[in-house]
Amino acid sequence: MSENSNSAEKPSTTLPGTVQKIIPPIIPNEPEKAQIAVEGADHLYRELRVENALIDEDGKKVKLKPGAEVEVTIEADPSQIVKKSSQH
Repeated sequence: MSENSNSAEKPSTTLPGTVQKIIPPIIPNEPEKAQIAVEGADHLYRELRVENALIDEDGKKVKLKPGAEVEVTIEADPSQIVKKSSQH
C-alpha cells in the first residue's frame, strides 16, 4: 500500500477489518471483489465490497485471501470537515 505524502496533513481514522470472502465476478472480464467486515462500524453497514486488486511494495499485482486482516483508512481534506464541539 502506498503512502500519500499529504496523509499526515489530512484528518483520518483507521479501523481493523477482516476479509470475509472473495466474490467471483458475475460478468466475465469484471474484477472479483473482496468482502471486508469493518470492526467498529454499525452492524448493518460493516461490510464493504472492493475490487480485489492491490499492488505490493515491488509494484506487483496481488490479491487478498479470505481471513486476511486488513486496515480500512478514511481520510478527508481539511476543507471538508467540521470541528467537533467540546459539549457532549
